[in-house]
Amino acid sequence: MSYCINPACPRPKNTASAMQCQACGMSLLIRDRYRVIRALGRGGFGATFLARDEVLPGHPPCVIKQLQPSADSPHVLQMARELFQREAKILGKIGNHPQLPRLLDYFEMQQEFFLVQEYINGATLQQEVKRGGVFSEAGARQFLSEILPMTQYVHSHQIIHRDIKPANLIRREQDKKLVLIDFGAVKDKVSPVKADSSEQTALTAYAIGTPGYAPPEQMAMRPVYASDLYAIGVTCVYLLTGKSPKDLSYDPTTGELLWRNQVHVSEHFANVLEKMLDISVRHRYQSAEAILRDLDLEPYLESLAQNMAIQPVSGPLTSPGTSNGNTLSGSQHDIPSSSPSSRMAEAIRARRDRSSTKSGTSGMSRGYQGRRSAAMNSTHGGRLSSSADLSSGQLKKTGSFSADDIKTYYIKGMRDFSMQSFARLSLPRTILSESNFTQSQLKGANFQGADLSNSNLGRANLVQASLKNANLERAYFNYANLEGADLRGANLAGACLANANLRGANLCGADLTGAQISDDQLVMARTNWATIYPNGKRGLLKG
Repeated sequence: MSYCINPACPRPKNTASAMQCQACGMSLLIRDRYRVIRALGRGGFGATFLARDEVLPGHPPCVIKQLQPSADSPHVLQMARELFQREAKILGKIGNHPQLPRLLDYFEMQQEFFLVQEYINGATLQQEVKRGGVFSEAGARQFLSEILPMTQYVHSHQIIHRDIKPANLIRREQDKKLVLIDFGAVKDKVSPVKADSSEQTALTAYAIGTPGYAPPEQMAMRPVYASDLYAIGVTCVYLLTGKSPKDLSYDPTTGELLWRNQVHVSEHFANVLEKMLDISVRHRYQSAEAILRDLDLEPYLESLAQNMAIQPVSGPLTSPGTSNGNTLSGSQHDIPSSSPSSRMAEAIRARRDRSSTKSGTSGMSRGYQGRRSAAMNSTHGGRLSSSADLSSGQLKKTGSFSADDIKTYYIKGMRDFSMQSFARLSLPRTILSESNFTQSQLKGANFQGADLSNSNLGRANLVQASLKNANLERAYFNYANLEGADLRGANLAGACLANANLRGANLCGADLTGAQISDDQLVMARTNWATIYPNGKRGLLKG
């Protein structure tokens, strides 16, 4: 179908091959290149359309924003132009980030302005909650771990988004990553000199954001970086409750949202949210980095500590969260100090040292078990258990988990599937990167073409599992049983296969560049001329 963008057109729908609108006669090819398929939405200054680029091979989809000021006065038109030019400038400046839409084109035609940007295929977080239910605390934490680095990147370019909300966050279909869209309300950080100019004030007045998600200072046309952090906090509340700000009560004295009795989260996480949602800018978090720093420490220290504790001390320990495959071996720690994983690991070791000094190892162990049980009960996240309901975004009551269950858990931020039985599980071409399958039973599981990069599969039973063409880059297989497993064409670059049972495993065509694997293990496995060995060379293993 071709769609006419003339706002006065009585019948905008046309046939796919039409060159001119049958109702109003307007050309259906914008700039002799873009064919609009349908309208996506309309705002105060314009409309958004889904289109196809007829010039490029394959006619890839794109999004076109058309400037349509709601008034005809030259003053309003000029301000609308300013906003559109600003959005184009911002997208051109920051659009090289993989989780922000790329600017493809920007032009003026017959006193109308058009902005063309990358089309993001997927569902918004608003749609995700409506279809799949609310998030658990683990899911909300996962959301923050994705949105905060993105926000930090935007802020580092002296830009305030001003309209962060569930409807402006799309989970991209191909890789399940969040993408922040709609920079129409975006605002450059204003210097004190410019802030008093009438032009700047007028522009600000026309792009205020969404009521409920925008904090008081933004509604008063004085947005700051912390304004975006408030909006992220409100988005978190929506994910946890399914309620938009207008559906929540507020304190008539302070204007603060009354949300704490609506959610079931740990005290630590509630305190972080409370600081994000502080009405006072002075007392609110000032940077995304500060929130990430607080979230690094509790309560996942204990969960990570347990995962570390079950690894053999004598073996090299790969940190799945690092990108360079560095290891921990004995008392030597090589994880980069700047990574969140290293900071958490250091905090765990410090806590262990303090606990051992004060009460001994046995006392620490008893206290740890109690705290971990309490944390699991309060968050409903972490490792799969038998105490929750999938429809509410929490863990289901039955002990049997289907492939669809795992996908849903993963989307909602649950990454820890350790010590579970998943025999004959079929998850081909599924994104499960950075998951934890430690000591899980995965005999005969089908992970063909799946993404398990940076995942922990230590001591897992993967006998006769299909991992053909899977992305296992920097995955951790220490002491895993891979006997008879199909690893043909798998990407095992930087993976830790130390102490893994590879008897009869098929490594034909696998990429083992930089992998931790011994010659004895390779002798037990099947290799061929296409196998790439740890030294990066291809060919048969020499005896």
